Amino acid sequence: MSPTSVGVTGIVALMGVLFLLGMPVGFAMAIVGFIGFCYVVNITAGLGMLSTDLWMTFSKYGLTVIPLFIFMGQIAFHSGVNEKLYRTAHKWVGQFKGGVAMATVMACAAFAAICGSNAATAATMTTVALPEMKKFHYEPMLSTGAIACGSTLGVVIPPSVVLIVIGLYTGQDIAKLFYGGISAGVILAVLLALTVYAMCLRHPSWGPVGPKTTWGEKFRSLPGAIDMVLLFALVMLGLYFGIFSPTEAGAAGSGLAVALSAVQGRLSWKGLIASILETIRISCMVIVIVAGAVIFGRFLAVTRIPFEVADWVAGLPVPGYVILSIIFLIFIIGGAVMDALALLLITIPIFFPVAAKLGYDPLWFGVVITVVATLGAVTPPVGATTYVVAGMAKDVPLQDVFKGVLYFLPAYIICVLLLMIFPGVVTFLPNLMP
Repeated sequence: MSPTSVGVTGIVALMGVLFLLGMPVGFAMAIVGFIGFCYVVNITAGLGMLSTDLWMTFSKYGLTVIPLFIFMGQIAFHSGVNEKLYRTAHKWVGQFKGGVAMATVMACAAFAAICGSNAATAATMTTVALPEMKKFHYEPMLSTGAIACGSTLGVVIPPSVVLIVIGLYTGQDIAKLFYGGISAGVILAVLLALTVYAMCLRHPSWGPVGPKTTWGEKFRSLPGAIDMVLLFALVMLGLYFGIFSPTEAGAAGSGLAVALSAVQGRLSWKGLIASILETIRISCMVIVIVAGAVIFGRFLAVTRIPFEVADWVAGLPVPGYVILSIIFLIFIIGGAVMDALALLLITIPIFFPVAAKLGYDPLWFGVVITVVATLGAVTPPVGATTYVVAGMAKDVPLQDVFKGVLYFLPAYIICVLLLMIFPGVVTFLPNLMP
């Protein structure tokens, strides 16, 4: 077989066999990549590539940024920052039709800014917000759909582990990816909140009006968001002015999160130990996926599939935006059957050269495919975030949670279209950085 045929076979084996067998995605990519590399080159070169790439991956100083930001999010989670954020958002918009659901989306966005994890945000906001929406007799499809989709903002709004990994994998500036993600995340959050409003206009009984609050109550609730503001400001301003590297920003954010929790007495020893253990578990999972993706990427490189696909696509007699739309469709379909991070790391070696060949800004492309890939976190058959919500909302059938999610899918599509039509929205803040 030609190297290209071997590459296609490897991709099919990865997607169609190993994932269906339930093998962890990092190991699946490493096994297919290693066997394929040995077949195309030779086993001696394969063993050399395996040892060298694994050492280079696990010894990279840049990878330390991942556990630091995860630890910051875990400390915030276990110290109850989410509950204070939700109460603040509830005071400001709860009195509107569908306001409790809109407050949930806003709280998800705020918590995502210091957490960066879909699953943690989904579990947290289901615990905090769902009982409140039940109290006001919200339609279960609306309440669970709002929580599931709002939780996906953790992938887009910095500090996002996915954006960190994309930056490390493609050699881009992580700080600039973070700033690009701010605009995309805000737009998506606003569109999700508007979706709630539109649903309640069409079905008034789905989102009854909550209790009215005075301006005094609104302003008195603002200190509940102070932890989030301080953490986000420390990380983003430190990166913007060059005070911190991304790794140092993660360390500073983690230190401040621990200090704030200790001062307020909101973090127990049990919570601290749980934060450390969860950080280790998630970090190991992410780093193994990155290592597997590096090996699989080397295999794709020797098959020359990325370069041939880029050359073929560049020669197609269709506008660039048509090709880009096809790429996004592939991400949507792929994201529906596998983890977003794994999907991105598998496809980046193929689609980044294509985007570069078409003349698209790598930073813009990295942020936009992150938005597109978040769809996979809520769409069937995988929809990991949706399963988290459904598992905690035991009285709401899984199919109703998925039905609720479907109402929010146009918001993602509109967000991507806006970012395609106005790419400067993503690149504006990064271009202001010194």
